[in-house]
Amino acid sequence: MTVRVLLADDHAIVREGLRLVLGAEPNIQVVGEAEDGRQALDLAESLHPDVVVMDIAMPNLNGLEATRQIRRRLPDVQVVILTMHENRLYSLEIAKAGATGCVLKRAMGKELVTAIEAAAQGQAYFSPSIAATVLDDYRRLATNPTQEEEDPLTEREREILQMIAEGRTNREIADFLTLSIKTVQAHRANIMVKLGAHDRTDLVKYAIRVGMINPE
Repeated sequence: MTVRVLLADDHAIVREGLRLVLGAEPNIQVVGEAEDGRQALDLAESLHPDVVVMDIAMPNLNGLEATRQIRRRLPDVQVVILTMHENRLYSLEIAKAGATGCVLKRAMGKELVTAIEAAAQGQAYFSPSIAATVLDDYRRLATNPTQEEEDPLTEREREILQMIAEGRTNREIADFLTLSIKTVQAHRANIMVKLGAHDRTDLVKYAIRVGMINPE
């Protein structure tokens, strides 16, 4: 069986490297490339790949939010996350987003191929250090479920929050999402209230904490 793969990363040189790695595998076919999460979502809907290989930190729509939306709209399309981070900041969010696998960028190559092949069969594969962190978090939440934070934001609010955290103005957000400025302002006000935020700095801190933007 040939596994059809969509690549999503905002760096062209990374996508080129991924294509070279996967091109050496006779049972894997790269069917498309996306440079941000929104394009990945659009291409996933049009190309219907078996697996999407998704970077986390991308503009316009981050990999975690794109993963949530792909898994909700296209439940038979699996997602393997690529990340540079192996700490608790991201690990549980990756699992909660619905990713079937997660591979550290520094350990790609054969491990990525393994994760893709597993995902195509509906099986999970996480890099060992990430798997250990996710398992530890689930054990902790199973012991004390009140520690789990429910996401208070809607899908649209998460999209707008990312753009605010990236430094975009209300006008830029409105133009990009084809919304009125008043609608963006209303969403922004709701986000502030829901998160108990006082200013944009608080919003940026939250976006970093949940893996919405890269802390670097």
